[in-house]
Amino acid sequence: MSSTDRFLRACWREPADATPVWFMRQAGRYLPGYREIRKTHGVLDIARSPEFAVQVALEPVRTLGVDAAILFADIALPLQAMGFPIDIERDVGPVTPSPVRAPDDVERLKEFDPALIPFIPEAIRRLKEKLNGVPLIGFCGAPYTLASYMIEGRPTKDFAETKAFMWRHPGAWDALLERLADGMGAYLGLQTKAGADAVQVFDSWVGALAPEDYVARVARPTARLFRKVRETGVPAIHFGTGTATILPLMREAGGEVLAVDWRLPLDEAWARAGGQVALQGNLDPAALLAPPAVLEEKVRDIVARASGRPGHIFNLGHGVLPGTPVEHARLVVERVHAMTAGGA
Repeated sequence: MSSTDRFLRACWREPADATPVWFMRQAGRYLPGYREIRKTHGVLDIARSPEFAVQVALEPVRTLGVDAAILFADIALPLQAMGFPIDIERDVGPVTPSPVRAPDDVERLKEFDPALIPFIPEAIRRLKEKLNGVPLIGFCGAPYTLASYMIEGRPTKDFAETKAFMWRHPGAWDALLERLADGMGAYLGLQTKAGADAVQVFDSWVGALAPEDYVARVARPTARLFRKVRETGVPAIHFGTGTATILPLMREAGGEVLAVDWRLPLDEAWARAGGQVALQGNLDPAALLAPPAVLEEKVRDIVARASGRPGHIFNLGHGVLPGTPVEHARLVVERVHAMTAGGA
């Protein structure tokens, strides 16, 4: 078995020679090569340049020895390809000058046009040529999380405008999420056709919802997206944060892999998920700032809670923090591989 099989075998809950490791935001501000490019280029500038996108996506693979690469892009890009005005503001995140606040605003969202983002498949093709068999993960935002950026206009902590729109205008809300599900399905199809081996659907902020609201207003369009991904034949990772109360609902919505954060012990997450899905996680990103001995103990605890089950992908509960020492990220990769060598 080649070590390049680890990640995909884990996605399908098959035994592997060791537990695979990758990090969300592994191509980010903690890496010197990425920081150098960011001195003169914004996030979307890098994503629109296949040369830069390939360079930054390869750096963590070569520097850390992770078992999967992830496309360097941003969840705002496919919204732009659907005619919605959104940009990335430095140190803020996705912002729009024209948020969705009334039912008629939903009509501004057009069908996804792949011709507007030709740099995405080009970057994927170039990456596949250089990864030497290391799997490549594509990604998109989930309907709820994308809708929250469109409605709030910028990142938020309370999602008040998003929830208010959902409750005041349920018909327009359903139409918006359905359009987003179809658009993201087409976007992920573009990525897998170009060569992405797996995809991750980021529902980063879905944990803000009560379970009953998730069932009533989010589960169906989310499942619609995952059905479209299933047609591509590649495994899908369903990611969210603060999702302890809705893990079984997310599992039902779709995905071969369910990502969990550090707020719920991995073994308990497995029990709540029902055992019929792979799990990704769930180290606290801040643990990478801890002394090596503390960090290693936290890694060991997660590995122990996985209990050798096939279908564990070691990752963080969210993205790598900017101040993370590179050697700490490398330590995690090395220790997980060493602790699980011989078969998960």
